[in-house]
Amino acid sequence: MDVVNQLVAQGQFRVLKVPLGFIKALQWFFAIFAFSTCGSYSGMFKMEVECRNRTDSDLSIEVEFEYPFRLHQVYFDAPTCKGIDTERFFLVGDYSSSAEFFVTIGVFAFLYATAALSVYVFFFDKYKENNKGPLIDLGVTSVFAFLWLVSSAAWAKGLSDVKTATDPDEVITMISACELEGNACREVHEPVMSGLNTSVAFGFINLILWVGNLWFVFKETGIVAPFMRPPPPPQEKPAPEAQQGGGIRAGPVRRDPGGGVPARVPAGCRVRAGLRPAGGANLLLQSDVSGQQAEIVGVGRLQPTHNATLLSVPGWWAGLKDRCSL
Repeated sequence: MDVVNQLVAQGQFRVLKVPLGFIKALQWFFAIFAFSTCGSYSGMFKMEVECRNRTDSDLSIEVEFEYPFRLHQVYFDAPTCKGIDTERFFLVGDYSSSAEFFVTIGVFAFLYATAALSVYVFFFDKYKENNKGPLIDLGVTSVFAFLWLVSSAAWAKGLSDVKTATDPDEVITMISACELEGNACREVHEPVMSGLNTSVAFGFINLILWVGNLWFVFKETGIVAPFMRPPPPPQEKPAPEAQQGGGIRAGPVRRDPGGGVPARVPAGCRVRAGLRPAGGANLLLQSDVSGQQAEIVGVGRLQPTHNATLLSVPGWWAGLKDRCSL
């Protein structure tokens, strides 16, 4: 008892409030409804055969069937309308495979959801250790999502066939006495299929829950973490600096850490690497101690003016260049 109390005290029940644990609790809940509504079903329909000779009639022929719907083993006796003799008839079809498969998936899904919830609540730290727990959980959840799809679709088709095989109007066509003139065969009570219809609905609800839970389990693996980093904040461009002396005018670029000054080059300044004086360039110059010489260390953009011959170079171009007299 002390061990149980200790586990309850250490349990992280807040995980049930996040999508990972909350959806798992819904899976546990709906899995119970899925396999119970199908596995506990039993139905009955009733017919009557009224013969020309009323004493040979049977006005209460009851046919009972139940899970797992091996209908070929279900039989009933109907009058032949030829005295007191009766004839035995069997229903058609064996739909146990789809029904049992559906119930089996529901039971195993319930067991896995129970185990997963226990791990989430009491061993969540170990669950995330070395990332093995989320990866195993992701694999098992993917398998169950696929199995719910297959089992629900198969059981939906099987249920449709069960409805056809247990339709009193269809069963009446099997009774030979109903084909004789003067005899009348009628449906008295049809089977109630609402429970089985609900089981199919619960099956597809489970499919939605298990597929939807894939994303939240996938997030726990950490695989998606590198792709969810926020973008870097945009860099603000510094305002243009004021007019500098000595023929050097500041441009719309930051100052170089080595003492460089954004500036415009006077007409006739020559540079290397095949760059020719033209309109549209903004050169980064570094002045010497006297202030009369400047060294080109970078290239940017600037609108040309009438008193300067500028360079047109896209982007930055770094490196030491020719010295220009200012």
